[in-house]
Parts: sequence; structure tokens; C-alpha cells
Amino acid sequence: MNLKQSLLIAVLLSAVSLGAWELYWRSKGFYPNIDDNKDLWAVQRAKVGQLTNDDVVLIGSSRVLFDIQVDEWEKQTGRKPIQLASAGSSPLPIFSDLVNNTDFKGTILVGVTPGLFFSTTFPEASPWKRAQTKVDYFHERTYAQQLNHTISLPLQSALVMMSGSEEEWSDDIDLKALLGRIKIGNRTGEPEFPPFYNFNDTRVDRNTEMTARTASDTAFANTIKTVWGFFGKNAPPPDKKSTMAFFLEDLKKFKAKGGKVILVRCPSSGGLKIGEDMKLPRATFWDDLVQQAQVKSYYFEDYKQLQFECPEWSHLSAADARKFTVELVKIMKADGTLSNPKTN
Repeated sequence: MNLKQSLLIAVLLSAVSLGAWELYWRSKGFYPNIDDNKDLWAVQRAKVGQLTNDDVVLIGSSRVLFDIQVDEWEKQTGRKPIQLASAGSSPLPIFSDLVNNTDFKGTILVGVTPGLFFSTTFPEASPWKRAQTKVDYFHERTYAQQLNHTISLPLQSALVMMSGSEEEWSDDIDLKALLGRIKIGNRTGEPEFPPFYNFNDTRVDRNTEMTARTASDTAFANTIKTVWGFFGKNAPPPDKKSTMAFFLEDLKKFKAKGGKVILVRCPSSGGLKIGEDMKLPRATFWDDLVQQAQVKSYYFEDYKQLQFECPEWSHLSAADARKFTVELVKIMKADGTLSNPKTN
């Protein structure tokens, strides 16, 4: 057998093997999905430099990602917002980056998830580090990294086998994740983190929706509720003093530049909302923040049209997120917070 024949056989075997692997995972119900990683975030962050004073940037935690749909926002306002929210993160590092490292003087909508917004300013703490890592990556990324990401997007969109994730979901199917799920006892004695399955679909523009399974499969949604319970039991106490001081200092700078900030408290429900109300009561945290910030603010419980049940207690279904976005924009227009494109 000559070299040419050997190469042909190797290529055919590789193609058959990869095809079988792809079909196997599709038979299990998996489908291609874009990884909402730091590269995808950096692409959106790069667009801030081209924005005008009439544009809007969305920041916050995963509730802003899930609950505010950029297409619906664009339909209502005539402008598509830039989605820079970061799951499981404090919005403070990203807000600080926009204030101190850009000339942007438009509107920044800040989602306030109490347990994350008021969590910490300690650089090594997870809520802070997750957001700061994205900011640092944007400023330090190389042309090679940008090219690699651009090349990867068509593959992520077409192939299930490319469904790796920075989030390390319990149902990731890349080789690293599969090997990582092999456990040999609990050697540390620490509480074991419960299985955490992917429950979002992401587009290239970072518009994010809850998966249909999460919205319709109660048993699956309950696995995510278990994760929220784990976080609630093991979370350190909030650091209101430092987080408020940090945010208000940057807010003062942004206002001085002519920028506008909107605070939004997205829906939560069930046991998670009960826990939030106990540990971070509205009067002590949200109301004080609003009073000191002196900016437009919207708390979902104050508006009947913004009240929805969250299938897994913390995020809206895709259908409800579209309704929430439309109703939120209508309220802000009526309040004069957002302009009607017809009158611009």
C-alpha cells in the first residue's frame, strides 16, 4: 500500500468516525449551539467604540441575557442594543470598563440581580473575576485569537461535536468535559456541586433564550433549581458597602460625561425569590441603591405587565422574555426614559 492509499484510507476512516460521533449525539437530542464565551463577548464589546449617544448597552448578569431580547428591543426602539451582560457575574467590572475606557455617552441599562450586584469587589471572587476576565481578554486579545474565533463560528453553528463551553456544563460533550465527569470519590470533603445542565440557546449577537426543554420539562427545570439552592446555601454574605461605593463612583463619572443609566430588576420567583427577599431585602438594597443613584429604575414587581413566573425560578422562558422586553420598553417610553424612534 503506497502513501497515497494510506492517506485516503485515513481520511475516510476519520470522516466516518466523526460522522458517527456527530450522529450519535444528535440522536441523544443535542443540537449545534454557539458558545457564549469571552471571544463572543469581546466581539460585542468592540462595537461600543462605534456607538452614538442614542445607543443602548445592556449589562448585568444572566437575567439580562435571558430576559431582554435584542430583536424585540430593536423593533420597539429602532436601535439594536449591545448585549454585554455576563452570566454569574457582577456588572460592576464591565460598567467600570465602559465608563473609564470608552468615550461612550449613551445609555447603559444595568441589570440588578441582588446576590451578584451586591456580592463583592474582591478581584479573586468568582462574581467579580468572571466579568473582569472578559474585560481583560477584550483588551489583550491577539489577531490570532480573533481569527480563530471567526473560523470557529461556522463550525459551532453546524456541528454538535463542537459544543464545548467555558461554562463547563454537566452535559457538555467535548473530550475535556467527558473526561472531567469521571469521578473517583470526594477527596476534599467539600459539598459536591450538583449537575448543572446547559439551558440556553445563544446567537452570534449574544441574544440568548431559554431552551424549550427548560420551559416545558419540569424535572429538568428542577435540576437547575437545585443549583440555585446550592449557590444560596454556600454564598458568602453580601458586601453592600464596597459594591455601592464602587458603583456610585463610576456612575458619577458617567453622568459627568453626559451618559444615562437605567437600573432594572428582572423577575425571579419561587423559592429563589423568597431567599432573595430574606437575605437581600428590597428596602435595604434595591431601594437604597435607587435613592443614592438618582437614575431611572424599574422593579418588576411594580408593574403587572412585567410579572412572569420563571420556569427554573431565575430566568424567563423565550416567549415570556419577548413579552417582558416589549412591555419594559413601552414603560420606559411612556416614562420618557427612552425616545420613540418616530420622534427622533
